[in-house]
Amino acid sequence: MGASGCASLGCRCHSRKPSYPSDLTDAEWAVLEGEVRAVMAELVAATGRPMVHDLRAVLDAIGYVARYGIEWRALPVDFPPHEAVYAFFLRWSGRGLPDRLAGRLRGRLRVMAGRGELPTAGCIDTQTVRAAETVGAAVCGYDGGKKLKGQKRHIAVDTLGLPSIGRISTLSRS
Repeated sequence: MGASGCASLGCRCHSRKPSYPSDLTDAEWAVLEGEVRAVMAELVAATGRPMVHDLRAVLDAIGYVARYGIEWRALPVDFPPHEAVYAFFLRWSGRGLPDRLAGRLRGRLRVMAGRGELPTAGCIDTQTVRAAETVGAAVCGYDGGKKLKGQKRHIAVDTLGLPSIGRISTLSRS
């Protein structure tokens, strides 16, 4: 294995060092690594080719695509091959790994703040996003209160302001 941990000998990420603004810092990776590996362990039963590329390099590649909005094929050469990164992304998303990871991290943050791991209360907020004049009526609506043509977006947060991706737990009343 190279410095990055890539087991694929012909891979150009073999000696990759984080160098892009979208890459995880060593401190971020130190926090995420245990959680990511724990969630990945839950997916071991999945069939298919085992992962040979460095997990951090693959996550950095996905972060690069997400941040800069590029095509998968346009990944810089120091990342793993785009086919491998995209295949991992599809499997990762299809099995709910991002939601599980966010839930684990949110739980850790809540416990560090002296709260329970699962939120018991939340708040829902909406925002109207103004649409361009060229957007057709079939894809946007009208907010009568704000007198704006556009689309509404919604977010649910817990009492700490953390996004509630999953469900809010309920307390039983005695």
